[in-house]
Amino acid sequence: MEPNYKNPKKYKTAKYPIRQPIYLTYLITLLSKIMLIGKKYKVEKINMEGLKPPYMILSNHQYFVDFELTALGTHPHRVNNVVNIDGYYRRPWLLEWIGAICTRKFTTDMHLVRSIGKVLRRGDILCMYPEARYSPCGTLAYIPDSVGKLVKMNKVPLVIVVHHGNHLHTPFWNFRKKRKVPLYTTMTQVLTAEQIEKMSADEINEVIKTSMDYDEYRYQKENGILITEPYRAEGMHKILYQCPHCLTESKMDSKGTEIFCTECGKRWNLNEDGTLSALEGETEFSHVPDWFEWERANVIKQVEDGTYSFEDEVYVYSLPRCWRFEKLGYGRLTHDPENGFVLEGNYRSADYRIERKPLQTNSLHIEYDYCYIDPYDCVDISTENDSFYCYPKKQNVVTKMAFATEAIYQMHLNKTRNN
Repeated sequence: MEPNYKNPKKYKTAKYPIRQPIYLTYLITLLSKIMLIGKKYKVEKINMEGLKPPYMILSNHQYFVDFELTALGTHPHRVNNVVNIDGYYRRPWLLEWIGAICTRKFTTDMHLVRSIGKVLRRGDILCMYPEARYSPCGTLAYIPDSVGKLVKMNKVPLVIVVHHGNHLHTPFWNFRKKRKVPLYTTMTQVLTAEQIEKMSADEINEVIKTSMDYDEYRYQKENGILITEPYRAEGMHKILYQCPHCLTESKMDSKGTEIFCTECGKRWNLNEDGTLSALEGETEFSHVPDWFEWERANVIKQVEDGTYSFEDEVYVYSLPRCWRFEKLGYGRLTHDPENGFVLEGNYRSADYRIERKPLQTNSLHIEYDYCYIDPYDCVDISTENDSFYCYPKKQNVVTKMAFATEAIYQMHLNKTRNN
C-alpha cells in the first residue's frame, strides 16, 4: 500500500543507458582533474597492459572522489556507471547524458542486469560499486554473492579498483571537514575472460572479496600517514556508537580529537597515526575497525538469540521521482528478524504501509548528515520503484540497524539453504 501521491508517476529506472558520447570522456577527465586540484593523488595500473574494453570494473567506495580517480584510470574509453536514484536528484538529464545506469539500492533489479549486459556487448566499460554505499569505517562492506554470478554471466575481463586515502581524507561520518591526506588508487586486472570461463561464481566471489579487501586505518599506520587536524575525531561516534567500557549503546559522542561515552565518562584519543588510546585505564580497541567489528558481533548475537528489535517514530521523505523529495510527515518504522522492515504512515488522508521482508533487503543504505535533505542520520528503505528516507527520533541508531539488516538477511539465507 503506497503513499497517496498527487502524481503517482515514478522515475523509470528500467530503461537502457545511452552510449556515452566519446567527447564526454575528455570532458569528464578534464573536470575530474579540475576537481582534484590541490589534492595529492596517484592512479597506478597493474596488469592492465594491452587491456581494452569491454571489461567490468568493481570499485570500493569511500567518497565522491572515487568517481574522479576512476575516470582518470579509464580515459579515454567510454564508461557507464551504475548510480543510485539519489545521484539523479535534480539532474536526471545529466546522468542520462553521461550514460549512467539508474537503480535503487538493495533491491532486486533484473533490468539493471540487462543494462549491464548491453553496455558490455557494445564494447564499453561497466563500472559499479558493489558495496553500494560509502564505507562507514574505511573497510570492505558487505558484497552480495550475486556479484560473482554477474561477472560469470558476462564473461569479460574483471578489473578491481581500490582507493586508499579517500576515507581518511573525507570520512563518511564527517564529510564536511576534510583532511590533508594523499590519495592512492590501484587499478588491477584480476581475471581474464578465459579465467572467468573456467571458474565458478563462488570462486569468482572469493577473488573479488580478496582483491577488494582494504583497511584504511591499517593503510594509514603502515604508510606513516599523520592526520594532524584538531577535529579529526569529530563524528566518529556515529560508527563507534557502543561504549566498550560500560557497554551502553547510543551514548557516545566526539569532539576535537576525542571520542567519549556520556554515560560512564570514559574517553579515547584518536591519535595522528589513526590509532586510539584511552585517556585513562585500558585501551579496549586501539584499531578503529576492531571496535566497529566488535559492535557488529554484538548485533549478530542479538539477532541470533532473538533480542534485537527496533521501533521508533520517524520523519519520512520519499523519492519516487528525481526532482524533489516528497515530505510524507511522521510515520512508524519497525525492524525485527521475523518481519524485516515495516514503515507505516498517513499521507494526504490515506494510510500507507511499506514492507521489506528479511530476504528482500541484504543490506541497508544509511546516511550521516544527509546533504540532500536534513543534516541528520537517516536510513533509506527502498522498494523497486520508490525510496523512503526515514529520520529516527532516537539518536545514533542507524549504524546498528545496518549491522542488523545484514545479520537478519544472512540468518534467513542460511535457513533457506539448509531446508
